[in-house]
Amino acid sequence: MTTPSTRTDVVVRTYGPGQVPPLIDVAADIWADAHPELVDNPQAASLGLSVQALHRQIIGHLKHQGLTMAVAYADGTPVGFGYAFPCTPQYWFGVDLVDKVPEGARKERLMGLCELAVRPPWQGRGIGAWLHAALIKAINPQWSSLLALPDNKRGQDLYARLGYRYAGPYRNTPDGPEFDLLLLDVRPESAE
Repeated sequence: MTTPSTRTDVVVRTYGPGQVPPLIDVAADIWADAHPELVDNPQAASLGLSVQALHRQIIGHLKHQGLTMAVAYADGTPVGFGYAFPCTPQYWFGVDLVDKVPEGARKERLMGLCELAVRPPWQGRGIGAWLHAALIKAINPQWSSLLALPDNKRGQDLYARLGYRYAGPYRNTPDGPEFDLLLLDVRPESAE
């Protein structure tokens, strides 16, 4: 793990689907540092919250055209990552929620933000927001959506600062954990 110095240059680079496979282990390492409470936790692993599950998730998402991964580097060392892809509302929200989200999120270009993680020593420095901005720029959606664990206070605080709003509860599987489905209206006119 890299610790911050007093003078560090942070650079965010974006990668398309063909460039992502060699970065999966880097992303998993960052995710593990950012979520120490989930690493080696059998209960979390049974809910699909593990390094192995992240590997499977990213590999499964590589089929989505437009998938983009953003990685933040501090003096050349990876300290954060995020990835997202354009998706259909039916795919992202599922049949139970698709009719409950705002009409724009159902009809306009939608980005599914799958992961956003920053190593703890680098949290609180704006890196999560930079990663998010890089994904928004690369994918150019009108709406963005993500799933967040309700008790992930740091993540929830970041997403609120970025403008995401609660849209309802969401479960990937009937026995899986309940997430907060969050939505962001990215359209310029929505900021007015």
